[in-house]
Amino acid sequence: MTNLNPAGLNPVVERVTQRVIERSRPSRQRYLDMVEREADNHSDRSFLSCSNLAHGFAASGEDKATISAGKSINLGIITAYNDMLSAHQPYGRYPDQMKLFAREVGATAQVAGGVPAMCDGVTQGFDGMELSLFSRDTIALSTAIGLSHAMFDGTALLGICDKIVPGLFIGAMRFGHLPAIFVPAGPMPSGISNKEKQKTRQLYAEGKVGREELLASESASYHSAGTCTFYGTANSNQMMMELMGLHVPASAFVQPNTPLRQALTREATHRLAAMTRKGEDYRPMAKVVDEKAIINAIAGLLATGGSTNHAIHLPAMARAGGILIDWEDFDELSSVVPLITRVYPNGSGDVNHFQAAGGIGWVIRELLGAGLAHGDVLTVATGGMAAYASEPVMRDDKLSWIPIPESTDDTMVRPVSNPFLPDGGMRLVQGNLGRGTFKTSAVDEQRWTIEAPCRVFDTQEGVSQAFKAGELDRDVIVVVRFQGPRANGMPELHKLTPPLGVLQDKGFKVALVTDGRMSGASGKVPAAIHVTPEALGGGPLAYLQDGDIVRLCAEDGTLSTTADLSAREPAPTPPPAIGMGRELFAMFRMNAGGAEQGGSSMLELAGL
Repeated sequence: MTNLNPAGLNPVVERVTQRVIERSRPSRQRYLDMVEREADNHSDRSFLSCSNLAHGFAASGEDKATISAGKSINLGIITAYNDMLSAHQPYGRYPDQMKLFAREVGATAQVAGGVPAMCDGVTQGFDGMELSLFSRDTIALSTAIGLSHAMFDGTALLGICDKIVPGLFIGAMRFGHLPAIFVPAGPMPSGISNKEKQKTRQLYAEGKVGREELLASESASYHSAGTCTFYGTANSNQMMMELMGLHVPASAFVQPNTPLRQALTREATHRLAAMTRKGEDYRPMAKVVDEKAIINAIAGLLATGGSTNHAIHLPAMARAGGILIDWEDFDELSSVVPLITRVYPNGSGDVNHFQAAGGIGWVIRELLGAGLAHGDVLTVATGGMAAYASEPVMRDDKLSWIPIPESTDDTMVRPVSNPFLPDGGMRLVQGNLGRGTFKTSAVDEQRWTIEAPCRVFDTQEGVSQAFKAGELDRDVIVVVRFQGPRANGMPELHKLTPPLGVLQDKGFKVALVTDGRMSGASGKVPAAIHVTPEALGGGPLAYLQDGDIVRLCAEDGTLSTTADLSAREPAPTPPPAIGMGRELFAMFRMNAGGAEQGGSSMLELAGL
């Protein structure tokens, strides 16, 4: 494996990595011991009875004889296909294609199972959003069910969006004796400019345009098959899979339904077959995803201004492999990893513009060259992480990779030596109101410190009503509580961004403090999010009252109030919501861990 760290690893990256390794040593060893046992017990399908096997290949058509012989490689496909999500609609044809590609190398493939894939863009701001975070646990459980048939030598994971990649990842990690590869589908072509879209949203929030104009604008932005083109959680997922070495190199942002996209899917299928125990180059997922891979994912997140949702997802994903990280790790790495990309909402261009300017290959080359990422890691590609500092091309109908050329678009990407910002912009803020995350990379530096009287709400609908009534036309810190995992499933509060943006544009000093989440697409309004401990159960936000002075400061990492909370009673807990299936998720809410630990019920009860 080639290591592109000419000056050696940055000492802060080295220190954080070693701290994570030491912190994780007991849990990581338990995980690796489990993986080794599973590999010994389920190394192939021969342990299954004839009846078991007959059920497993009964409907496999022309592959039936090959699978029944028991000597060939059989790949399990876990798919998040549905045709309501634009990002996942292209996956409809993938299994049939991958079966053909598998046969080319003497292997077979079966769809092992499907997982749910909800779209936060559809449920944003409405009741269904309260199922969103725990859909991640559901996806992980569904992945485990698919793989539990033990018919497979490797796992192909078809998923892109917000909770879907983390859920697939968590489920697959518990079958870490199997090699695994994520197979992306790519972004939709660019629509109207993000600036134009955002302008229409704010005009609608102010009542200056109607629903018809707003719908026309949104439809011109989200307009065809493929991932949404802003750099939110879905596209941050794709970045992380590259930085963890779980993609075919540089495959994240190639658009659907193109010859290059299909060639990359073919390569992923061939590569997965080669990585199995029966192949030429055994690379189980448990060995690919180690502490260094997780640190690389954090570095990539910081360098690209990625979604704050991963301050929750990455701790949960890491725990599935016995690796323990916390927000101090993010904060310390953020101090040395500079922001070297500007992708909407942190800039004007979208992921297609980012890809044209060099994309993730550029980012990886820069991080490796500056010693800000680990190059000496095992990946699904030969050549280690250095192989990901490249660009895929089709030449004479054959797939190949070329070195990333120098970019001429310094509005999208810059070298580490001349970054957009000197740090990664994901700060830990803490104080007598708890601990939270403040994403500074999209916020004007003049707004990194806000101190003002607070206005406290228990629902995001209450904020919208107060905004429409003009009650927030002043310097104000909006506190939205009882939005944590245990309260209502921690929905994203992206619906609040337009009205708060309007107040900020009017010249008021405005900030948001919440134990809920903000979308990976949220932007310019300063916010302390994921505040833990959450209000439900007596977290500090439960004691705040209207008019209390709250200070939020990214400069010194402060989240505090001058009010004396010790003599107060906590606010009453809102009753649990009924309808839209929310009552069915009560067990997830009741047992959920804190946001900093990943907000998972499943991992908490499993003792992971």
